[in-house]
Amino acid sequence: MAITLNNGFKMPIVGLGVWRMERKEIRDHIINAIKIGYRHFDCAADYKSEAQVGEALAEAFQSGLVKREDLFITTKLWNSDHGHVVEACKDSLKKLQLDYLDLYLVHFPVAIKHTGVGTTASALDEDGVLDIDTTISLETTWHAMEDLVSMGLVRSIGISNYDIFLIRDCLAYSKVKPAVNQIETHPYFQRESLVKFCQKHGISVTAHTPLGGAAANTVRFGSQSCLDDPVLKGLAGKYKKTVAQLVLRWGIQRNAVVIPKSSKIERLKENFEVFDFELTKEDMDLIKKVDRSYRTNVQSAKFWGIDLYA
Repeated sequence: MAITLNNGFKMPIVGLGVWRMERKEIRDHIINAIKIGYRHFDCAADYKSEAQVGEALAEAFQSGLVKREDLFITTKLWNSDHGHVVEACKDSLKKLQLDYLDLYLVHFPVAIKHTGVGTTASALDEDGVLDIDTTISLETTWHAMEDLVSMGLVRSIGISNYDIFLIRDCLAYSKVKPAVNQIETHPYFQRESLVKFCQKHGISVTAHTPLGGAAANTVRFGSQSCLDDPVLKGLAGKYKKTVAQLVLRWGIQRNAVVIPKSSKIERLKENFEVFDFELTKEDMDLIKKVDRSYRTNVQSAKFWGIDLYA
């Protein structure tokens, strides 16, 4: 099952996110995922695992397990490379052992001090606050992203972690409209206005952290997990599915791409088995009521000394 992007390319609606995967385990995860049926893999320069993903993809292609054209590969421009977009993209392509990307995203709407292409450091100033580069505009970054399309390095370009105001500006100055906005959204952080705004303007939504960071540590993601919610547990029982499957199905029925991350093969299978049932409108409406506006990911104040979403 796939969605059609605003440029006509198709994007599988369930993918595998590789963030925070152990690099030594990535090969097995990707090969197993392909065998299960995954055709969409979400990467980023900042995950520092593109080389390992590239090795796995090369093995999959060389063994005949899958063809390049069967896969949809996403990676992302890191904050420190906003002034070096072409070089950063080529660095990612080299590590991934690919000739082109299906989707390249601006990872965050902020440029910071350059630390060298591919290093993906988050430079902090003397006060321990993110060292933001005020000389590079998001418009400049976006036009460099557009150049990647004309160069044939990237099929689609998009944004990530953008709000409505930044998207509106991007639509005003873009020659190539963003195909995707990748954001955190799950039942406890539904962001209905943002999702609807994107879709109204032809920008597809990808949900990162679609399960609400449930398996992650509380230092990074907080202590509330939508997978423990009694309403969602009750609905999962009704459909004879796990709560994770119910939540992913909810995301799909919002016409959002979901990219859950898992390092266990049984979870890989479980997360892909979401196409054999459908939530009723009444149950979709019921899930709306559990929204807590609770961000679990990208809590920038904790790590960068500044709340980018204040």
